[in-house]
Amino acid sequence: MAHKRDRKLEKKTRRQALAVGLAAFAGVGVAGAGEAQTGAPSGGPWTPKKQVIRRPGQAAGQAASPGPLLSSCIRSGHLLFVAGIGGWYPDRRKEAGDIKVQIQSALTTMKELLETAGSSMANVLKVHMTVADPNKNLALLNEGYRGFFPDPPPARSYNGAAADHMGRDGVLVQVDCVAYVD
Repeated sequence: MAHKRDRKLEKKTRRQALAVGLAAFAGVGVAGAGEAQTGAPSGGPWTPKKQVIRRPGQAAGQAASPGPLLSSCIRSGHLLFVAGIGGWYPDRRKEAGDIKVQIQSALTTMKELLETAGSSMANVLKVHMTVADPNKNLALLNEGYRGFFPDPPPARSYNGAAADHMGRDGVLVQVDCVAYVD
């Protein structure tokens, strides 16, 4: 019986250590780890818990999201979660262009959105992309991607999709990210 109790205590201690480590990474305290639940490193509450960041050029009276089901960007504490940005929107550019043009367009929009939120491309931690026909498009995408992020570049991942699975004809890439605000 004592052996089971020791394993249970060890498991709890490991969980607490992991929680404290993750919380330190995010700049927050953890309740039950010898301190009160706090938010910011200064000991204040984690603010904002969930704040919508408007797209650049969006009037205050307009809806805060590009559609009824999503927000362009959410800030929680020091973190920003940017929703998928397509490489081509017909109302912004007449021709779809190739994937190099589309990734540059999407990353430019991302840069503007991050700056609106008080961050920058230098603060991007993780980028994820959905790429149409990656075997065909990845090399050209990388050409367009190069130069948008200073060293060290963010972690990056992608998944591939057939061009007709991108949600709208002509779209070859969609990109999202997680960034932080100083």
